Amino acid sequence: MTTAIMDKVEEAGAASDHLITVTVRVRRFNPEVSADVVWQDFQLPMDPKERVLDALHKIKWEQDGTLTFRRSCAHGICGSDAMRINGKNRLACKTLIKDLNPAKPITVEPIKGLTVLKDLVVDMDPFFQAYRDVMPFLVTTGNEPTRERLQSAEDRERFDDTTKCILCAACTSSCPVFWNDGQYFGPAAIVNAHRFIFDSRDEAGSQRLEILNDRDGVWRCRTTFNCTDACPRGIEVTKAIQEVKRALITRRY
Repeated sequence: MTTAIMDKVEEAGAASDHLITVTVRVRRFNPEVSADVVWQDFQLPMDPKERVLDALHKIKWEQDGTLTFRRSCAHGICGSDAMRINGKNRLACKTLIKDLNPAKPITVEPIKGLTVLKDLVVDMDPFFQAYRDVMPFLVTTGNEPTRERLQSAEDRERFDDTTKCILCAACTSSCPVFWNDGQYFGPAAIVNAHRFIFDSRDEAGSQRLEILNDRDGVWRCRTTFNCTDACPRGIEVTKAIQEVKRALITRRY
């Protein structure tokens, strides 16, 4: 055996030394097969620094190709792989195995409050409909400007936090009010309304406030802070909701 080959064998051995065996317990549901939900365990050799998304990839690519889940960018930007991991809403692509006590089974299930279509995939249509209902776009009147709409750093800072939303639904699907009443707009929709209500360039703040003044709007919030805890982007969701409530009362924004 040549020295080069021996070096490669040694490198492969060293690379496998730090792997641990992890049990990933996945909530499975396939309406084409059965109406019943089952939990299925998968044993995987994993680097503790790998992510839950890596574990799901290994399951799908090496053990069970029928496992169904959403993911896109895999870098915490698209928000498509939000799911409940060990009972808490997280992004699978941002959750490291080592942070989950891998000595015990890691449970993975779909986010709550939305209809499960298959395995870890839920129907996002109600979530995005609430998002569309709050008019998540800049509204202005008059002629189209000939130059950019200028805004001071102070005015921008007023709503900077809520621009970070990636529409992963982690906050909305962690809300107990949303679990019990799917008509509630939910934290994510309110956050995206906040982003434009407090934008000094926008002229539809009053209209959005009236939308959120509805019985299914901000007054349904019970301030449990679940949404803030669940947000993978660190947005102060509960604070934003309270600011919208205050704007409704004072009409100052």
